[in-house]
Amino acid sequence: MHGGMKILWGLAAVLCAVAFGFVTGLLNPGEKVNGLWLVVAAVCFYVLAFRFYGRFLARRVLELNDARITPAHRLQDGTNFYPANKYVLFGHHFAAIAGAGPLLGPVLAAQFGFLPGFLWLVIGAVLAGAVQDFVILVASMRRNGRSLPEIAQDEIGAVTGTATAVAVLFIVVVALAGLGLAVVNALYRNAWGAFTIAMTIPIALLMGFYLQKFRPGRVGEMSALGVVLLIAAVIAGRLVGQSEVAGWFSFERPTLVWLLAGYGFLASVLPAWMLLVPRDYLSTFMKVGVVALLGLGVVVLAPTIEMPRLTGFVHGGGPIIPGSWFPFVFITIACGAISGFHALVSSGTTPKMIARESHAIVGYGAMLMESFVGVMALIAASVLMPGDYLAINSLLSPDALAAMGFPVARLDELSRLVEAEVAGRPGGAVSLAVGMASIFAGLPGMAHLMAYWYQFALLFEALFILTTIDAGTRVARYLVQEMGGRVYGPLRRINWWPGVILSSALVVGAWGYLIGTGSIATIWPMFGAANQLLGTLALCVGTTVLIKMGKVRYLWVTAAPMLFVGVVTLAGSYELFFLFAAKAGAAGGDEALALYLDAGLVGIVAVLAVVVLTDSARQWYGYIVQGRPYTSHEVIVGPGGVPLGGGTSAGGGVKLSIDRCC
Repeated sequence: MHGGMKILWGLAAVLCAVAFGFVTGLLNPGEKVNGLWLVVAAVCFYVLAFRFYGRFLARRVLELNDARITPAHRLQDGTNFYPANKYVLFGHHFAAIAGAGPLLGPVLAAQFGFLPGFLWLVIGAVLAGAVQDFVILVASMRRNGRSLPEIAQDEIGAVTGTATAVAVLFIVVVALAGLGLAVVNALYRNAWGAFTIAMTIPIALLMGFYLQKFRPGRVGEMSALGVVLLIAAVIAGRLVGQSEVAGWFSFERPTLVWLLAGYGFLASVLPAWMLLVPRDYLSTFMKVGVVALLGLGVVVLAPTIEMPRLTGFVHGGGPIIPGSWFPFVFITIACGAISGFHALVSSGTTPKMIARESHAIVGYGAMLMESFVGVMALIAASVLMPGDYLAINSLLSPDALAAMGFPVARLDELSRLVEAEVAGRPGGAVSLAVGMASIFAGLPGMAHLMAYWYQFALLFEALFILTTIDAGTRVARYLVQEMGGRVYGPLRRINWWPGVILSSALVVGAWGYLIGTGSIATIWPMFGAANQLLGTLALCVGTTVLIKMGKVRYLWVTAAPMLFVGVVTLAGSYELFFLFAAKAGAAGGDEALALYLDAGLVGIVAVLAVVVLTDSARQWYGYIVQGRPYTSHEVIVGPGGVPLGGGTSAGGGVKLSIDRCC
């Protein structure tokens, strides 16, 4: 690094430190913080982390090497395995991992004040979430795209492999049902949103055929085509919603469930290049564009953060989340800092499409982008007056909130501006949309469009969620085939059409049933805990992978965040278990049954996590302390298709003696 670059990076570090000083209150502690400082602190931290920590992981820890032939080339089948353009790959991966979590979790966690959520979002993403995604992505890529449970079974053993598989499949189905329910609620009797979302499917099909069949390799042309058509669909959606044909797209909930299930089934069985990847890539333009516009709005307007750094609910008793900030901040922000669901994408679709090993860095970068989405969601919620924020996200009356020290200020005015009643709409989606609309409407010439921006924000949230459903359904299909293949061999072949159709139908049927019955609404609170426990398991598997790569000196990279997330989430699971059990005892009928189910599911996932951690620790002790031999299942193939890895014994895997990339 030459002198000029050192100075620039030094200035970035100083600016980052100053921004964090204002955010945390070390500088000007008596004044409300400006939203601009949160953006500056987060962006500087991400840029520094990607340049230094991300590069350290790529070069020293994982040793990415473009001379190795990836499964996308070796196993290319045109359906699941094929080399994707690196920008398209990033678009797919980001869209697949960025669901409702980074949007709604930070909004709900704002109940405790903006500071705990902000610190966990940026620090947790850099040191835990992005590390998990990156390590698992590389581990899967070097094992022919195998899933997280299969890697656990191969590298740790049958006990951990089985426990991980059961936990993963359960969490995926619950997650998809919860996300699907959010989409259904957003598009219910919403002709504008339903039309625009529906149009993204034929647009994606056109983009897929354009890039794969009509004009291969012309990513720029395909991107321009997709963006123009997407903008047209958004504009047309507004017109359709106000026209006589609005009834054609104003669906009831049962119809939306069937349509959503049909889309999930198609995304699971069709070749990835045809629908899944181009639609995710298309969605990324809107996701990144809206988040960038929101960031620009914060920079231009420099809005004051009305939410205090810490509220009186940090010790518990809040109207949204009943527990204290520790451990519930870490559970509530279920995806923005670390998400076990990401490990399924990193060992599902993405590793099968990496053209060069150096492109695997998307696993680190995409998580930082998702974390920034979470920061922007937190800002959007925190610019609202605390009383208004709580009135939207709870069912408490204005008098009750005033008695708690949070008087309602502009709630009626906000409802009038967005042309919708916003009071008593818990869940985070409405308060996020109101906050985003407030920021957008503050831009020059936008003041009269707040209702438009409110609807646009709801559409934006639905699009975020839907891209996780399609990739998640395909990943769950892979998991069902892998688990079923232990009983009936042909199911393991992911291109065997009877198995593809049957497993896709089972997955879609499971989460579709939960949405249709609505029972998932009672299960959702424990999804955050289960998701974080899965993140702990992924870091546990990553630790074993590093041992078998001969990287014992770098074990802190995965072991430290694993221990922190594991302890915090197990503590949260313990509290949730007894919270659900106590509520069930006071309830009756179906509600009590659902709450007992919640408690049981939280307990099962926590026990599975303890089993995996205990079994893994036993294995690590044998490898590191007792010096027991081990076998790695890495498949490393060099130039000319010559196998150079797989079946390596203690002392590290086989490595090519050429310069490392990145």
